[in-house]
Amino acid sequence: MSERTPALSTELSRRKEQETAAAVRVTGDDAHVEELETLILDSLEDDKAEEVVAIDLRGKSSVTDIMIVASGRSARHVSALADHLVRKLKEHGQGKARVEGLQTCDWVLIDAGDVIVHLFRPEVRSFYNLEKMWSVEPDATASPEATAQ
Repeated sequence: MSERTPALSTELSRRKEQETAAAVRVTGDDAHVEELETLILDSLEDDKAEEVVAIDLRGKSSVTDIMIVASGRSARHVSALADHLVRKLKEHGQGKARVEGLQTCDWVLIDAGDVIVHLFRPEVRSFYNLEKMWSVEPDATASPEATAQ
């Protein structure tokens, strides 16, 4: 047993370091986050994404700093938005972005680290209503009649 003790202690030390690193989220500096957000918003605007909303989650979530939600007119448009955005991220050194949902293109999630992008078809977006879940302010676009009901 004493032969394995140094290796075991080294392994335990390595695991403890990994756990500590995972528990303490290291966020990028604000300039990097703002640059990444601008790159994504410009790409979505160039590709005619609809109803683009950026939600600042700094201090509210340990998952990400900014969440961007946008809609495409159809599954094909959502696919094109996602494809073009992933290409632009790679061109700007953000090639490790993970993508989920490209098979059906109802809801595509692009995780670029400090910024997460949700691309939806309109009916799927209204069903999940992520903006309402993450916002702290009441929906400013709600009409008085809708809130009275």
